Amino acid sequence: MSGALLSVEHLTKEFHTNASFGRRAEVVRALDDVSFEVRRGETFGLVGESGSGKSTLARCVLRLIEPTAGRITFDGIDLRALDAKRMRRLRRRLQFVFQDASGALDPRMNVGELLAEPLEIHGVGDRNERRRRGRETLELVGLTNEMMDRRPHEFSGGQRQRVGIARALVLRPEVVVLDEPISALDVSVQAQVLNLLRDLQRELGLTYVFIGHDLAVAEYFCDRVAVLYLGHQVESASREQLFSRPLHPYTVGLFEAAPVPDPSRRSRQRRTIVRDDADMPSPLTGCPLQPRCPVGRHRKLCATTRPPLEEHEPRHVAACHFPGALIDEHAAA
Repeated sequence: MSGALLSVEHLTKEFHTNASFGRRAEVVRALDDVSFEVRRGETFGLVGESGSGKSTLARCVLRLIEPTAGRITFDGIDLRALDAKRMRRLRRRLQFVFQDASGALDPRMNVGELLAEPLEIHGVGDRNERRRRGRETLELVGLTNEMMDRRPHEFSGGQRQRVGIARALVLRPEVVVLDEPISALDVSVQAQVLNLLRDLQRELGLTYVFIGHDLAVAEYFCDRVAVLYLGHQVESASREQLFSRPLHPYTVGLFEAAPVPDPSRRSRQRRTIVRDDADMPSPLTGCPLQPRCPVGRHRKLCATTRPPLEEHEPRHVAACHFPGALIDEHAAA
């Protein structure tokens, strides 16, 4: 992981449920041995279904929730070794944009106060300096100075998300985690916000960790992409490698489940049957996808042995005993 600005190694997060209504207390493993690196200036994507652990992973990386195990390194600093005071100081360099701007912005505060609050917390400048930096950041995201005195409810959804982005950028961070930043927006506004984020990245030299479930957005916006399934990292590669030749059956299933607007293409599309039984438990020892997988559903190896995440093609890793088998089958059909 040399040369990485942010690296995550063997990250695990467990949640403990309380015993209630006759049910025993349980341990739920939301993340299981996840590792990746993010290079300076790139956009690293995390994709997967709802419940795959994407947002939990992002919050663990920034220590908004504490990981159970693993190592997180930012610019050579072991984040898990920092106490609360030192971690708070470092947050100037690591910021978060939440999915729902309406819930993330205090409705009692106007935009000027929302932008000044992070600066005040970190002791940046006096009142006039904080006001000036707030106006500058608001202009960066395409809003005007006249909006400084408005409250969040006076904005459209796209404008509120721009305020949320400005609040994350006002401290001039190096890494910004984007937790599904456009999923709550109208389709007509989504492209505007993505283009704004791309322009800000070039202008400010930002590094992004982008969380999403829309594969078309990930293909357009991300440089490299990791795929999560039930807290497991099942594949990771560059955008070009992943979208031209996915190796893991789950990734293939995600691609083929995406809607195709062209009816003629949709009628010719080959569908991979990844079973969607919600009550189908994952095996404790084998591949977590095995009960649903069209490749490994009836294979003893997949049911009994968990595949390691390893490189099967140059800089293309997957956790699968039969990587690429599904794509090769489709090509031969």
